[in-house]
Amino acid sequence: MANLKGNKIENKTLFFKHIGQTSPNPMGLEIERAEGIRLFDPQGTSYIDLVSGVSVSNVGHAHPDVVNAIRSQADRYSHLMVYGEFVQAPQVQYAALLCNHLPPSLQSVYFVNSGSEAIEAALKLSKRVTGRRELVGFERAYHGSTHGALSLIGDESFKRSFRPLLPQVRQLRFNDIEELEKITTATAAVLVEPIQAEAGVITPRPGYLEALRERCTQTGALLIFDEVQTGFGRTGALFAFQKYGVTPDILCLAKALGGGMPLGAIITEPELMKAWQSAPMLGHITTFGGHPICCAAGMAAMQVILARNLLGQIEEKGRRFRSLLEGAPHIREVRGEGLLLACELDKSELVRRFIDLGVEEGIVLDGFLFCGSAFRIAPPLTITSEEIDEACRIMIKTINRL
Repeated sequence: MANLKGNKIENKTLFFKHIGQTSPNPMGLEIERAEGIRLFDPQGTSYIDLVSGVSVSNVGHAHPDVVNAIRSQADRYSHLMVYGEFVQAPQVQYAALLCNHLPPSLQSVYFVNSGSEAIEAALKLSKRVTGRRELVGFERAYHGSTHGALSLIGDESFKRSFRPLLPQVRQLRFNDIEELEKITTATAAVLVEPIQAEAGVITPRPGYLEALRERCTQTGALLIFDEVQTGFGRTGALFAFQKYGVTPDILCLAKALGGGMPLGAIITEPELMKAWQSAPMLGHITTFGGHPICCAAGMAAMQVILARNLLGQIEEKGRRFRSLLEGAPHIREVRGEGLLLACELDKSELVRRFIDLGVEEGIVLDGFLFCGSAFRIAPPLTITSEEIDEACRIMIKTINRL
């Protein structure tokens, strides 16, 4: 039997032997501990994390408030009963905190385990409420890997090996107002990221989300916002839709929702949520959704964001990254909102090389699924000005090695 404590060499061997791989060349970086914006390998080498687990660790790694919340709840109880049967304080209190920071139409929370599950629940609820079957998504959108979520992804290369997927799915071009006419009275729901993340951080043009909201209202289609990546301060507002002044019918959350623990949710108006109760009863069920430890962690993380006024700092931090990186060799553009940024390089083939060299220099970066010419910057929101300066120095040093 293998030594479960292991060492770096043994763990890496076991990683490739026993952990299912989804890419031919995983990063394979072993991390022993993490704190703030830094990751540490078994030899104590430090890496600046500019990915945050893909916008998960918004308050940094091992934040003491989150760690204490996890420990405290674990001492009380863990899983008790399938979702929705017992009154569990962490679920109730977190749902109330979320709703206190959302519009009056978004006041009912259904917790699940992940972003993909949130999307699945939102699509099902839309069909159940409207009685319609057509779903509308967008080119270059990403919503998850389950069959329903995959059906709405805007990239055929991800879908073709898994067809047949959901029928009656229509794809539109993001930011094309004329195409909104394709949303009709046959449409159950329109699923959209207010900012297209995996497309390389594509922001909505002025008036676009407003026009989309109006068209959905006209046709009776439900508007679903996928804020799995953009939620919890990532763009400078608690939720991106608040930045643009457009309220969805259903809000999908995950990633930072759990404060580093697995948690997802849909939030909508109570009358819509009641549809789960009949035709059929238990119209959507989950065993572990809203796990009490995950809810405790997520609530602690959200309270950190609010109490430390992180929201008031995000846009300036984003501008600092831009000012330090714009004009550097090979960087053609830095775009995005807040601390969700895409750095476009002048040659697509340099992106993978840049990310690999970054690890050698002590910085963790990542690319995008549907934008091969850019790399992502999405650090913990707690990153300081000094840490931004340090990260940018390392990135420029790395770029100069290309």
